[in-house]
Amino acid sequence: MIVREATAEDLRGVLALYAQPELDDGEVLSVEEAESIYDCMHAYPHYRLYVAERQGRVVGTFTLLIKRNLSHLGAASAVVESVAVEPSEQGKGIGRAMMAFARELCRKAGCYKMALSSNLRRGRAHEFYDGLGFERHGYSFQVSP
Repeated sequence: MIVREATAEDLRGVLALYAQPELDDGEVLSVEEAESIYDCMHAYPHYRLYVAERQGRVVGTFTLLIKRNLSHLGAASAVVESVAVEPSEQGKGIGRAMMAFARELCRKAGCYKMALSSNLRRGRAHEFYDGLGFERHGYSFQVSP
C-alpha cells in the first residue's frame, strides 16, 4: 500500500469512498464537478487531495490544507478533512498510514499543529484518532451561512 498525492484519474475512486453511508450516503458529486473542484484545490499553494492505493485500487483518501498564519509568529498549521477508508479495508492500517503521511508533510512544512474535526456521531472514528495520539482540544463550531 502506498499513500500519494491524488491525480484527476483517482477521482472516481475517491467519490466511491465518499458514497459510504457514514459519509455522504450515496450523494456524491459528478466526476465533472469533482474535477472542477480538484482544479480549484490546485490553485491554492498547499491544498491537496491524497489517496491510499493498494494493488492499483484507491482504498483511502484525505485532503490536507497547510496554511501560514499571522499569529504563532507566522508558523504554519494544517487542517485534515474528508478522511475515508474503504469499509472492507478498515482496521488494516490504511487510516494510520494516511495520518502518518499527513503528519510528515506537516513536520516538513514547519506546522505547529495538524487539526481535524469529526462528526459527533462517528464514535469509531473518534476512537481511531484518540489511538493515533490526537488530543481533543477545544470545541468545533459551525454555522450555516
